[in-house]
Amino acid sequence: MKARLLALFGLLVGSSAAWADALTGDVQRQPVNVSAITMFVAFVGATLCITYWASKRSKSTADYYSAGGRITGFQNGLAIAGDYMSAASFLGISALVFTSGYDGLIYSIGFLVGWPIILFLIAERLRNLGKYTFADVASYRLKQKEIRTLSACGSLVVVAFYLIAQMVGAGKLIELLFGLNYHVAVVLVGVLMVMYVLFGGMLATTWVQIIKAVLLLSGASFMAIMVLKYVDFDVSRLFSEAVAVHAKGEAIMSPGGLVKDPISAISLGLALMFGTAGLPHILMRFFTVSDAKEARKSVFYATGFIGYFYILTFIIGFGAILLVSTNPAFKDATGALIGGNNMAAVHLADAVGGSLFLGFISAVAFATILAVVAGLTLAGASAVSHDLYASVIKKGQANEKDELRVSKITVLFLGILAIVLGIAFEKQNVAFMVALAFSVAASCNFPVLILSMYWKNLTTRGAMIGGWLGLISAVVMMILGPTIWVSVLGHEKAIFPYEYPALFSMIIAFIGIAVFSKLDQSVSAGEERARFLPQFVRSQTGLGASGAVSH
Repeated sequence: MKARLLALFGLLVGSSAAWADALTGDVQRQPVNVSAITMFVAFVGATLCITYWASKRSKSTADYYSAGGRITGFQNGLAIAGDYMSAASFLGISALVFTSGYDGLIYSIGFLVGWPIILFLIAERLRNLGKYTFADVASYRLKQKEIRTLSACGSLVVVAFYLIAQMVGAGKLIELLFGLNYHVAVVLVGVLMVMYVLFGGMLATTWVQIIKAVLLLSGASFMAIMVLKYVDFDVSRLFSEAVAVHAKGEAIMSPGGLVKDPISAISLGLALMFGTAGLPHILMRFFTVSDAKEARKSVFYATGFIGYFYILTFIIGFGAILLVSTNPAFKDATGALIGGNNMAAVHLADAVGGSLFLGFISAVAFATILAVVAGLTLAGASAVSHDLYASVIKKGQANEKDELRVSKITVLFLGILAIVLGIAFEKQNVAFMVALAFSVAASCNFPVLILSMYWKNLTTRGAMIGGWLGLISAVVMMILGPTIWVSVLGHEKAIFPYEYPALFSMIIAFIGIAVFSKLDQSVSAGEERARFLPQFVRSQTGLGASGAVSH
């Protein structure tokens, strides 16, 4: 079924929100899980204590947006990994392995490759040139009003679609795992999200992500060890026994079973790799460390943690084939897995650790939501308060008190909006929102950011035209594509034939930026080109880096 295939693909797109569409539609509500709720309450209690502690240390805009730059490279790497080691990675990738075998590992590794390739190019210069948001860097030598408006719009589009996917997925996941009502779950996530960000800022958000990452790594490690123990730590035996019991047989050890169309595969890969480098809540994390050296450490540690986790999900997926697919206790009357294939990892937790460990894993799965939505909300609030209010409306003359007030008002607004949209989209398939968020990040945010760092001929006119073309083309092609035009709107045939637009919208963005920058021979364009060398020197040294200059 095409919709289900899309759901599996959607799980791969961005890890932190992509699982939402896997839980779209009616779910089989489970009985109230007392142990899971107890452990989750303990987690919430601990993180609220951290939020109170952080609120005492978040007095300035630097504290609120970037934790005062006091986070170490190791801590930041763990927090970044926490954004990616999410319910999508845990439930989604393991479900891909459970259903398709080797393909799950290929896609998880393909996603991981984007980190060292892209972020090593960006992390150091981003930290040296920026202050609170990536728009600080993009507007460094260009016109503030135009570039910050474009960057803020790109960020808000990404955050909005991400938040909708998160809230819908949160409600479905909690309804399924905890037995709580969908609306109660959405409101609970929204309220906690606002509390973390409103009072604790980046410091509280960072530590929530760190704690969640440690819990998830610990739980996944235990599951993987128990699976390996079951086969006497013989990996070849794990594979051979999985092949013997899987319906597809040896086909699960062969790649290429999910994506048949090379254009869609390339476009999806581009969205994953370059979209990652345009996600505002990820880019913000590089301002929480003290210098470029710590920023590089962040990428190193994050890549290590994420890579290790994906290896664990591969083992968990094959373990679920052995211990879950063959166990009638985890199946309904029709022989299908209770809750669907995306619950394979949760059922495996029950198989290897009993109801107590099942409660722990369920609580951790919920905790992943809170960490991610907190980061998204802070990114959206900073785009409004720092980029639009302080830099565009007030032209850099806003005081810290007013900027913080605007930021906190935005947090409240985003929290209410997230709850309303989460309830409004309860019955909708939100897979396209995740794909669209990554496509916009890859087609609007990333081209402007990377060219502002590395291309001396970039001008404001070129960045504006190319950036808007990338954003609009990504949205339009997604609407006209099979996902929305056919699956959502019900038309017979898609106008744009491919699932993902990133391959085309990125080309449009880069060509638009290059052509209109080269054609721009205005006086201001000459001044912008002349500022590239001082910007380059500062990007390498970090000397005097305190945000963007005023124009």
